[in-house]
Amino acid sequence: MGKSQETYNKKEKEKKRLKKREDKQQKAEERKANSSTGLDNMIAYVDEFGNITDTPPDPTRKKQKIDLESIDISVRKQEHVDVDPIHKGKIDFFNSSKGFGFIKETESGERYFVHVSGLLQPVVEGDAVSFEIERGPKGMTAVRVKKG
Repeated sequence: MGKSQETYNKKEKEKKRLKKREDKQQKAEERKANSSTGLDNMIAYVDEFGNITDTPPDPTRKKQKIDLESIDISVRKQEHVDVDPIHKGKIDFFNSSKGFGFIKETESGERYFVHVSGLLQPVVEGDAVSFEIERGPKGMTAVRVKKG
């Protein structure tokens, strides 16, 4: 006849597992009994100014009617203003070996990048030029640059 496979240590571990399972089940039942749906604590309201509150809105308060057509949901169209596309300026810096430089506009004082590919005539620093501007990959760029 063989020895029993159940040892004292195995019995103790099994008792602990059963006790843990019973405690867990008891805690779950207590939570069920003590709480309602649980959603009551999680409800939030938004007031007329967009702030989140925990108090519901007052139903007796008079609501303001808003005309849906008066709500702008995009950028307003700007009036087309005829602006002379040709700007005047002076070559502030130009590196002919690298093929780029900057033009300082006389009216606004803005500096615009210019590349050798945007030149109609060769220029040097200090030349008065006329040019047009276009949006480049890193900002506004002077194009169609010519002396004069």
